[in-house]
Amino acid sequence: MAKERRRAVLELLQRPGNAHCADCGAPDPDWASYTLGVFICLSCSGIHRNIPQVSKVKSVRLDAWEEAQVEFMASRGNAVARAMFQSKVPPFYYRPSASDCQLLREQWIRAKYERQEFTHPERQEPYSAGYREGFLWKRGRDNGQFLSRKFVLTEREGALKYFNRSDAKEPKAVMKIEHLNATFQPAKIGHPHGLQVTYLKDNSTRNIFVYHEDGKEIVDWFNALRAARFHYLQVAFPGASDADLVPKLSRNYLQEGYMEKTGPKQTEGFRKRWFTMDDRRLMYFKDPLDAFARGEVFIGSRESGYTVLDGLPPSTQGHHWPHGITIVTPERRFLLACETESEQRAWMEALRTVVDRPMLPQEYAVEAHFKHKP
Repeated sequence: MAKERRRAVLELLQRPGNAHCADCGAPDPDWASYTLGVFICLSCSGIHRNIPQVSKVKSVRLDAWEEAQVEFMASRGNAVARAMFQSKVPPFYYRPSASDCQLLREQWIRAKYERQEFTHPERQEPYSAGYREGFLWKRGRDNGQFLSRKFVLTEREGALKYFNRSDAKEPKAVMKIEHLNATFQPAKIGHPHGLQVTYLKDNSTRNIFVYHEDGKEIVDWFNALRAARFHYLQVAFPGASDADLVPKLSRNYLQEGYMEKTGPKQTEGFRKRWFTMDDRRLMYFKDPLDAFARGEVFIGSRESGYTVLDGLPPSTQGHHWPHGITIVTPERRFLLACETESEQRAWMEALRTVVDRPMLPQEYAVEAHFKHKP
């Protein structure tokens, strides 16, 4: 009987919707929440274990199943549960994938099943009201210390502001929603709730690094920023569908890591720098947590004269790392070197993905600005 029940649960995985994790979309889920009726991956099952009052989990293949549990799983499944628990997810709310950080996946699971924010829209107020203020720990630009700073997000003004003192009249910085991006960077920042916020000032990239001890708080900030971006873009592109706008709300970096680079004359020695590929901007920093990039390179499309070559010119000297990359732009060549072959492959893939993509009309204006930079 026990084997038959386990076989019956395994057969349920063949049903539409059950072949991927209900929470992160990872293929071939091996676990199930027998109180919620969903099939989930090993990683998400660990998060479910932390909310035992809502979810109790079992291995599909290894644990014993009772008849009533099998029947409940058969009556539910991922498609039914999605209709129940995700009926009112706002279009701007970030739905994490298997590759996203633990915090995003945990808060998505808690929002769905524990707080039931997507069946009770009034519980979405912290990130959908159009205004949010509170304190975040912000990394100091010069000394690297994290200090408590007051942040205010106002959609009406189209800006995120922060203040060095809670009673200060004037903000220390005003970040326009139009040019703002936010991405979780727990490893880089050294905190599981670490968020990197990037904005443009005088068309150059600025970074700030923040966190909040409470996971829900920082994810609410993240989704409030996405909501503000969504509403800004709805006005800027009135004919666009939600599906067109959602990918533009926030973006993870295409690639990050250390490479060596040399200067424009290619006669000085190579220096190790931290590189970030943010859409068509390849930026390099002395330190991963620098507020400003030391330099930025615009990566256009193949049609506009940009190519990425494997290796360095034969005459190149001064690089310690063996795996070279040459970026050819209409103006000059950029010579870079990676420490390992796998890093070189990853960078080549990221750069070529961008070069192979035709440029949008607004990207030509960005390219023109790069060409006229002093």
